[in-house]
Amino acid sequence: MQEDTAVKTLDERLKARTADAAESLVQQLAAGRVRCVACGHRCLILDGLDGICRVRFNRGGRLQVPRGYVGGLAVDPIEKKPFFHVLPGANAVSFGMLGCDLHCGYCQNWLTSQTLRDPEALVGPRDIAPEEIVDLAERVQAPVIVSTYNEPLITAEWAMEIFRPASARKILCGFVSNGNATPEVLEFLRPSTSLFKVDLKGFRKEGYRRLGGRLSTVLDSIAAIHSAGFWLEVVTLVVPGFNDSEDELKGIARFLAGIDRDIPWHVTAFHADYRMKDSRNTTMADLARARAFGLDAGLRFVYAGNCAGRGGGTEDTICPGCNMVLIRRDGFRVLENRIGSGGSCPSCSQPIPGIWSIHS
Repeated sequence: MQEDTAVKTLDERLKARTADAAESLVQQLAAGRVRCVACGHRCLILDGLDGICRVRFNRGGRLQVPRGYVGGLAVDPIEKKPFFHVLPGANAVSFGMLGCDLHCGYCQNWLTSQTLRDPEALVGPRDIAPEEIVDLAERVQAPVIVSTYNEPLITAEWAMEIFRPASARKILCGFVSNGNATPEVLEFLRPSTSLFKVDLKGFRKEGYRRLGGRLSTVLDSIAAIHSAGFWLEVVTLVVPGFNDSEDELKGIARFLAGIDRDIPWHVTAFHADYRMKDSRNTTMADLARARAFGLDAGLRFVYAGNCAGRGGGTEDTICPGCNMVLIRRDGFRVLENRIGSGGSCPSCSQPIPGIWSIHS
């Protein structure tokens, strides 16, 4: 009973920190119903009820959405997001709100993402103004602001309140997302959003159903994000016994290569967490195998991540033209960067896709 009371109190606190949804992210329907189009669930929400995410809800026939707080705020290396082809070595201001539209049993950020679903995930809101986050980025000389920690698609309006003034000050803005997007939300974000990291969690319909999503929606979104001109990097957390079969990993690699061989693919190590504490941790051999599948499929940039000190060069950026090591990394640290602001290999002049200067 005490846990239920705590959740209810948090629910009330979050519902007090809301605003009307953006007009382009809601469809007004008869009888006070609304359809939210901020994520791929496209929830039909009756008056007085929440969407699947639990943080977007219908009050009196108006869709209310989160505003005015953070659940987490930090300054991180951009490599931690991970973005490996964006301003290597730079800092990024990372902020997030609360809630998610999926329920992954291995979530690394479950304390913020599973708020209102899990009685143990009781991280609370910290009130803040958009200008404070932008000012923080300028104060710590971080050229990037990223919405992360929870699923940013369900808090897209708040992100844009921050991104609009940030982009006006020449700060790059991006999402770290599960990719359960819609064409409407991508169009809403695009004017002030440059970067998109998508977690492609597997390549089986059944696997995505276990997480509360649909594979087809995420695949369509990845293609749409690339087509819309966002800088895109894709991450697959390799979870033994869940998504590490040869067919599945090869399927992901072929899919990404079919869109663009220059999409960076990060295959990262799982460690037992949250509700999957009985699964074994990913080994370096597991990551090397997945990385080989990506390279064999024709992807030019495949990285083994979350393995600092064990990667043996698998975190480095290598020129596809002459095989020169252009960026040497150890975990989130950039040890050497030979790519100039022009974004090309100094040895063979091969263009390297990415954002290598704030003006590129």
